[in-house]
Amino acid sequence: MSLFGPVPSVVGGSKLPPEVETAFSAAGVPNEAIAIVVEKLDQPHSGRRLVSHNPALPMNPASVMKLFTTGAALDLLGPAKTWSTEFRTITTPVDGVLDGLLYLKGSGAPNLTMEQFWVLLRQLRLRGVRDIRGNLALDRSLFALPPHNPAAFDGKPLSPYNTGADALLVNFNALTLLLMPDEAHHRVSVLLETPDAKLTINNRLLPVAGDCGNWYEQVTVKVEESTLQLSGPYPKGCGERKINLSPIVGNAHVEGLFRALWSELGGTLSGEVVSGVAPHDSSVIAAQDSAALVEVVRDINKFSNNVMARQLFLALSADTPPATYEKSAASLRAWLTGKGMSAPELVIENGAGLSRNDRASADTLAALLRSIWQSPTMPEMMASLPIAGEDGTMKKRGNGEGRGRAHLKTGYLEGVRALAGYLLDLRGERWLLVVMVNHPSAVRAKKGMDRLVEWVIHREEGDGGIAGN
Repeated sequence: MSLFGPVPSVVGGSKLPPEVETAFSAAGVPNEAIAIVVEKLDQPHSGRRLVSHNPALPMNPASVMKLFTTGAALDLLGPAKTWSTEFRTITTPVDGVLDGLLYLKGSGAPNLTMEQFWVLLRQLRLRGVRDIRGNLALDRSLFALPPHNPAAFDGKPLSPYNTGADALLVNFNALTLLLMPDEAHHRVSVLLETPDAKLTINNRLLPVAGDCGNWYEQVTVKVEESTLQLSGPYPKGCGERKINLSPIVGNAHVEGLFRALWSELGGTLSGEVVSGVAPHDSSVIAAQDSAALVEVVRDINKFSNNVMARQLFLALSADTPPATYEKSAASLRAWLTGKGMSAPELVIENGAGLSRNDRASADTLAALLRSIWQSPTMPEMMASLPIAGEDGTMKKRGNGEGRGRAHLKTGYLEGVRALAGYLLDLRGERWLLVVMVNHPSAVRAKKGMDRLVEWVIHREEGDGGIAGN
């Protein structure tokens, strides 16, 4: 039977559907480790719960926590919200020469990509700046954050998903490397797609025969100051492959990219790259606006982008700088309260769900989804969610009749699996669904979760359920 194919039996109320319970049991996941709410959205009987299992139990929702961040941001900031990254100065360039400090002021933009950064530098060149004789000062004063340890969560400091928030986040603080087998010279070429004038590549990769397999796990990456070393076997069967890494942080990352792109544009920087705060009387000499919030939300939810979610979470308190995680959490709680949701069990650390301490109940998530469904920004939120069998993190889940009928945010951590979002059943009725599993066997819970989705999509008249509040 294909995923999301027909299911033979139905049952309503607070009990789990038998085939769903069987699938979880076969995966070694006990009922007490599962929280589920399935609730009708449209009339008649809006609010009726088809399934309500451990609804008040605080659970770690993993990346499903991003629904709180993106839902609040769409409502509080508006879908058209943008961020402007600025070059500022207190001096005027003369004959292409800028003496004195040039400030690069961060706005907390979640998606200042390399391409957008190049456009910003191009704007600076168009406005008459060629040679920067003073220092380039990076202004990160919009955020006030504790030191970030990228290895703290899972011991993988080079993984881009572990990148911390940054008021001046450029290209997600990441580099892309292209690996290419070179048969003529019996080697593996390593090309730096993200230019960096300060970084040296020490390539010790060895080409070997064989299929690609788990090639990435065999490549060892080490960072020593401004040198990135790659070693280990690289199967020829892999062909060209890309690696995304975050080996350099803070000023060094921005400096490397700035110097490389600025040189390509015919500019020079004689001074150093330092930290600084742009004076209030400084003037904007060049600026680059980000994509609109609606596009940011789509990238966050479709592809579960953690660093973008951290940035957006901090935007909830950036109107009273400096933004902090604590102030943003308070802002989100106030927003929930204003929507009639108390959520006493809610714990939200960074807005991305990349946390061992985050907690939310299925009841609270259901209330959030219900509120979003009734809000003016519902279309934008719906369009941001992964579509079963179509795109994002749900692209490989949901075939047959279920394809395209589920808009669901996924959540994955060690010991955690979660889904939350909206379903359209075969009768044309809309449902919200929340399912979370917190258990060492959660890695095997996917079948049980998908069976629940199947069951809702194929439900029949008279399946039962319990009355809503």
